[in-house]
Amino acid sequence: MELQNGRPADCAGRLAKEIRCYDLLDSLGVEYQRIDHEPAMTMEACEEIDRTLNAVICKNLLLCNRQKTKFYLLMLPGEKHFKTSVLSKEIGSSRLSFASAEDMEALLDITPGSVSVLGLMNDHEHKVELLMDAEVVKGEFFGCHPCINTSSLRLKMSDLLEKILPAMGHSPRLVTLSEE
Repeated sequence: MELQNGRPADCAGRLAKEIRCYDLLDSLGVEYQRIDHEPAMTMEACEEIDRTLNAVICKNLLLCNRQKTKFYLLMLPGEKHFKTSVLSKEIGSSRLSFASAEDMEALLDITPGSVSVLGLMNDHEHKVELLMDAEVVKGEFFGCHPCINTSSLRLKMSDLLEKILPAMGHSPRLVTLSEE
């Protein structure tokens, strides 16, 4: 794995949703580094990627309420665990569970293992609320997938908060997730 600046020189063979991520970042003047790698389906697989990026890859989870009327993209530190019951209480939602692969595809144009905050660019109807653990925003850099789990990006948290999210029409809701 080798750290590269910006988008791949040749995007042949890359999925349109990945290229749209690079297009968005480039249009906003956001600098980013990228590495290509084998599919990273788990946080354990992301450990070497973390070291190469020199950034913490956030765990990104798509959650929904019992009725599937509310959807939440939760960003939290990769090593942090939480209880859905505690988060449900904090955000005032009925019992939360993990959204289905079909919901991921329909709402964010992503598949399991590639959930990313950048998927919010595909949420044109703003059906997904972004929840960010307060610890996540403390870091200078974070890592995420460009909507596909064979590449990872290193981005500045300030760029996410000040440029990327506003361009996508999303605002984060900070939550404090205890591990108890």
